[in-house]
Parts: sequence; structure tokens; C-alpha cells
Amino acid sequence: MHAKGTIAVVGAGLSGAVIGRELAEDGYRIEVFDTRSHIAGNCHTERDTETGVMVHVYGPHIFHTDDAEVWDYVNRFETFLPYKNRVKTTSKGQVFSLPVNLHTINQFFGKTFRPDEAKAFIEEQSDKTIADPQTFEEQALRFVGKDLYEAFFKGYTQKQWGCSPTDLPASILKRLPVRFNYDDNYFFHKFQGMPENGYTDMIGRILDHPSIKVHLETRFNRDRNGEFDHVFYSGPLDGYFDYESGQLGYRTLDFERFTYEGDYQGCAVMNYGDVSVPYTRITEHKHFSPWEEHKGSVCYREFSRECGREDIPYYPIRLVKEKEQLAEYVARAEKEDAITFVGRLGTYRYLDMDVTIREAIDTARLYLAKAAEGATMPTFLHAPV
Repeated sequence: MHAKGTIAVVGAGLSGAVIGRELAEDGYRIEVFDTRSHIAGNCHTERDTETGVMVHVYGPHIFHTDDAEVWDYVNRFETFLPYKNRVKTTSKGQVFSLPVNLHTINQFFGKTFRPDEAKAFIEEQSDKTIADPQTFEEQALRFVGKDLYEAFFKGYTQKQWGCSPTDLPASILKRLPVRFNYDDNYFFHKFQGMPENGYTDMIGRILDHPSIKVHLETRFNRDRNGEFDHVFYSGPLDGYFDYESGQLGYRTLDFERFTYEGDYQGCAVMNYGDVSVPYTRITEHKHFSPWEEHKGSVCYREFSRECGREDIPYYPIRLVKEKEQLAEYVARAEKEDAITFVGRLGTYRYLDMDVTIREAIDTARLYLAKAAEGATMPTFLHAPV
């Protein structure tokens, strides 16, 4: 037996890799299990043999954070090169810049507003009768008005979530989605970039430690829990209990991959705001590595739909029905011994990559602190409900 015992980590994505690495460096033996044939989960990247393009196999992942420690952490394992996400959207026969900014407003309304003028104009457009927005639609109407809402938010949201924006909570549209300047950088974080050789290369380096053993194409069954000092589970929470209380609601994505000789759309991400277009966006993967040059191009048309049992879960829905089911699973999980549920799937929360890494670092540190004092590790560090 290893001096500090053996830990099972379920899932070889960001959560599992970071927790495994932190504990391995402290003297634990780590066994990582993943059902897929590759590491890195949905962040998995690979070179396309035909074009040489680095492809984000499960859709694009763009790294952005204000957390300096997390930024230093990922750069320890991979060189991150500068990347600014500049999203475009096609709506009603025109191409606009997102997020909605001063250029978008002036172009859409055929104006030449200065920032203060644009702000006053949008305030006039907004529906001031909505004092306390409860739904996504009310939130949008209150802050941007009917025209911008219908052009940029309504159709896209309907396709992405498979329901009317009147059925979605206002919290999905958290921040005021308008900038009154010409800044078209989609994110506002201090650190932004892309891994030079892809995320799979980075996660491979994180897992590259003599005390870590990775088992791919291997399902971890909960009857094996007793073989380990502790289990960190980043798989689906409902899947851990064999979906005995039903399946939690997720949206999944289908990708229609195609290649093109040349530059297909001139940008990495082109959204399609019109509900008449069946896909939500087209991503052109070579633009995610702007330091590389490729004649050929790999593109994905992205379609969102309800997630079935055999599909890959992407976005937790978290409406009333799901939250009731989730509460049942959380109650069951908290009766389990020596297991901590982590990550997007384990806690049924939408998490950006930097938050996933931050939580994984914090989880590993808490485990080491609890082990040192002989205390029990909590089932969840962040309550899913």
C-alpha cells in the first residue's frame, strides 16, 4: 500500500486531472477512470490529419479568467498564446458584432450615436413597465428593448434551450448584454488565451506523474468505492445512482463537420440569430489558433437538442423539474461515505474552465487539510441546490 493511500478519480477532464495531480504531488497514489478513449473530457483537442488544424472535438473552449493563480497553473503545463474571442452574428440578412456594442447599435439602427446618445436611445427602447424581470424575455425587453431582443437573443436562445425564452429564468441573462463602446472582445477577463498545442496536450502533462495511473474506456462502478481511501467523482451525478430518480435535464450538441479550402467565414464563431436557421452557430477551428497558418479549414455547424441517456451532456437546464430531481440526488449523495462530487457533471452546474480548475485546486487542498486533522471530507464543496 502506498504511504498515503490510494484515491480514485472518476473522469479525466479538468476536475479529475487537477485533483489527481495535486494529491499525487502530496504522496497519494491516484487511479483515474474515464469511459472515453481519450483524456480531457469535452476539452479534448486533436490535429485534423487532412488540414493540420487543431480541432476542438466537442466544440470550442476558450480560456479566460481573472484568477491569477489559475492562469499561472495552466501555464505551468502548457504555453497559452494570446486569443481574443470576437463573435459575429448573422441576423435578418446582415452580419453584426457581439456582444451588442456601440458598433452593433449604430449599424442595426442606421445611426452614428456617441456612447451617451446610444445609452439614452436604448433606455428609450427598453420596456420600463417591467420592474422586476422574472424570465429571460422580460430581462431582455427591460434592458435592450424589443428590436435588439428579437434580432440577437430570441431565436438563438430558443434554439439553444429548446423552449421559449418566456420559460427560462432571468438569471440566464445575468449581465446587461450591451456595451456602449466599440469593444468587441467577447470576454472582459484579465487573462485570455489558447493553449499552443491544445487542451489534450495540457491535460496530458497534468496527468503525467509517476503516482497517477489512467484507465481509459473504463466505467467506474460505485461498488468499487471501498477499494479506495476516497473517491472524487466528476461524472454525472444522476449516472452515479444509475438514474434511479430519473435523468437530470441537459442540452446536448450535434456537430455537422465540414472542410473548406480557404477561409470559410473569416472568424472563429458566427452565430445565427434567426430561428429559421436550424443551427445556432458555425465555428471555424483554425481561427482558434491564430498563430498557425492552414490553407484548409475545419468547420462545425452546431445544433442543440434535448440530451438522451446515450448523448454527451453539455448544458444543465436547471428549471423547476430538474431542481426537484437534483435535490433527491443530492440527499442520496450525502449519505454516501468517502466520496466527493466535483465538476460540471458531478454538481450539475454550468462551470467555465477557470472556475472548474479553481474548484479542483480548492477541493484538493481541503482534502489534504482534512486528512491531516483526521476530519471528514464533505460530499460537495459547492452545494448544487
